[in-house]
Amino acid sequence: MLKADRLTKRYGDLTAVNELNLEVKEGQIYCLLGPNGAGKTTTVNLFMGFVTPTEGKVFINGMNVAQNAQETKCVLSYIPENLALYPNLTGLENLEFFAGLSNGQLADSDLKKLLNEAGLQQGAFDQRVSGYSKGMRQKVGIAIALAKDSKALILDEPTSGLDPQASNEFARLLGILSDRGVAILMTTHDLFRARETGTRIGIMSEGVLRREFNAKDVKHDELEQVYLEQVLHNVQEA
Repeated sequence: MLKADRLTKRYGDLTAVNELNLEVKEGQIYCLLGPNGAGKTTTVNLFMGFVTPTEGKVFINGMNVAQNAQETKCVLSYIPENLALYPNLTGLENLEFFAGLSNGQLADSDLKKLLNEAGLQQGAFDQRVSGYSKGMRQKVGIAIALAKDSKALILDEPTSGLDPQASNEFARLLGILSDRGVAILMTTHDLFRARETGTRIGIMSEGVLRREFNAKDVKHDELEQVYLEQVLHNVQEA
């Protein structure tokens, strides 16, 4: 569903992503770990079509993103670290607007069902988003993805700044989407959440995918050691 084939992005003399080979199948949650500057966000931007590859290709549902920018966005949802919603609209109104962009007008009962499914408290449906916590905003983002019936979901540091309870709830929602066959690519610094939530884990450093694991096969101590080795390597190089 999501595939990078020798994906490379250079900015002058800087190689942000270097010959990345990565694949996320239906129902998988791929957690991409790495220190700041590792190339994670550039990878997300390449999948989203926000930037074009210097070399290599990126595919979504078998379609080359560079050649099918609009078509790939029809099957993809994106939740950034800070989800941009309209603050003066309610959660329900935001969902109605964004869902309408892809699926047309939905009944009020269907919109409420989606918000409920995404875990948003019913009392918050008609509250302005300006008063929402980050976790509540992310739930609206999940509801938008549900409304769109996305086949793939890309998330860039979605749990950053969430308290443990909100992070745990968000992980539960990702599990629901995974069970429905959605392919999920998530960048994160949260090693614990990656191991508990992910199907596959990749560790990236200096634009290179250094290691990959099956989440169920790696112990937390081993994952932490490999990750810290990459962080230390980056510090020493700097």
